[in-house]
Amino acid sequence: MPNQKNAQESFTTMTEMVFPNDTNGLNGLMGGRLLYWMDIVAAIAAQKHSNSYVVTASVDNVSFSHPIKIGNVVTLKAKVTRAFNTSMEVHIEVQAEDVPSSQVVESHRAFFTMVAVNLRGNKTKVPELIPETEEEQQLFAGALRRRQLRLVLAGRMKPDEANELRSIFDISDAPKQENA
Repeated sequence: MPNQKNAQESFTTMTEMVFPNDTNGLNGLMGGRLLYWMDIVAAIAAQKHSNSYVVTASVDNVSFSHPIKIGNVVTLKAKVTRAFNTSMEVHIEVQAEDVPSSQVVESHRAFFTMVAVNLRGNKTKVPELIPETEEEQQLFAGALRRRQLRLVLAGRMKPDEANELRSIFDISDAPKQENA
């Protein structure tokens, strides 16, 4: 397995059609069905990058900006934005298309964290990711901040240890609260 891969090597596209059994009472795609599809496309992208089995570690920042209706064709695009020791951040973009009217809308975006594992379920190292395009470089740079925020929110990192978040929250210069 190579020690480095570019983001494009993990690029994955998946297409689904919204059928009645995928929808709620308002004929909109159920959020759980969309998350299921997003989990699949994220896993495929992460497997392509790691050449390994993967499991979902976290799902965050799922932005629901436009409803998806019955009969729409849904296209999910995913690629790894950064690889850490055993985990990978995967960015997913979702488009919904009303084919008869030729209308396409950007409906959802999300970040999933996937962890590479072997057949016994033990974590395994993944190749480093080399960003090439400007967009890939921006996603790569932001991935460390997003990772630290996830770890802080999960209680796996202390806020004062999250060096990348200091500039956002100005942790070092925050005034101390006094008890009155």
